[in-house]
Amino acid sequence: MITTATSPGPSRRPILFLLIGLGLATTALLSICLGSVHFTPLQILQALIGSESIHPVHQQIIVDFRLPQMLTALLAGGALGMAGLLMQTVFRNPLADPFVLGVNSGASLGVAIVLLSLGPVGLSLTGGLAGSGQVLLILASSGGAAATLFVVLLLSRRVDIMSVLIIGLMISYAIGALVSILMFFSMAERLQSFINWSFGDYGNVSWQQMPYFASAILGGMVLGALFVKPLDALLLGERYAESMGTPTKQVRFFVLLGASLLAGTVTGFCGPIGFLGIAAPHLCRAIFQTTRHRVLIPASILVGALLSALADLVARGPGLDFVLPLNAITALVGAPVIIAVLVRQRKLKRLF
Repeated sequence: MITTATSPGPSRRPILFLLIGLGLATTALLSICLGSVHFTPLQILQALIGSESIHPVHQQIIVDFRLPQMLTALLAGGALGMAGLLMQTVFRNPLADPFVLGVNSGASLGVAIVLLSLGPVGLSLTGGLAGSGQVLLILASSGGAAATLFVVLLLSRRVDIMSVLIIGLMISYAIGALVSILMFFSMAERLQSFINWSFGDYGNVSWQQMPYFASAILGGMVLGALFVKPLDALLLGERYAESMGTPTKQVRFFVLLGASLLAGTVTGFCGPIGFLGIAAPHLCRAIFQTTRHRVLIPASILVGALLSALADLVARGPGLDFVLPLNAITALVGAPVIIAVLVRQRKLKRLF
């Protein structure tokens, strides 16, 4: 159970935010500089201003590939961090994450239908930034996630919050079974394409798609941020929130809608990215020693973006010619964070 707690040193918060921001800026710069080909900050600046002193191929790598990938990692991490915070508050469960309502499973089903049943052999997201295969997979993933979330959100207005959690899990299991059946009967080439998508990748959002990706994420963040005070009230339970005049069912619906929009957008464009939604809010509570959402919302966005950028940097293996599965890296980053926070937090009962 989550209860409110105040920070012992609110005056330190600006310093903490500054340190997180500096870490985020440093990681973002390193993600552009490092890779199979290394660049200096001067070369990055030359590429951004269109200087003729930099090789056209290097400029294309920086501007058309690494810069949008870095922005995608930051936006996706911030979205998952905030979505995880919102869901942990609404469900009053420290293990809730953006995929607990079936976002991951719904998106996987949409992609599985395309790759394993309808799509051509070898269709994959790596076929080019502007390829029709990528667009089809994004539509399938977003559509599957949206359909699943529509059912869960529709039911959320008729049942209590714990029932919503159980419904989401049951839908996830049912969809997972359908995906497993499709995988069993699929061809080897199509199965490999689906597995590649399930690894997660921030390199699939082009500049043409960035406005849609960023707009959807910003919209979800704004929607969730509108309910800062009701979210604080929900920490003490729905009955207490209702006694304070909070329309809990309406707040719950719109907060879950915002979280679903955030997680669904990331899944549709980048594939299923795990652990960030759980790790970022836990880490923020440990750092800031508070459960007040006016602090935790911006903190979860920044910390989620930082963890996401770090995971992407490690996954691309600076100096190597291969890319590790992003989901494997987020698990390696997220799981120790969760364990460390839960073990070291002596006042855990005051937070959950």
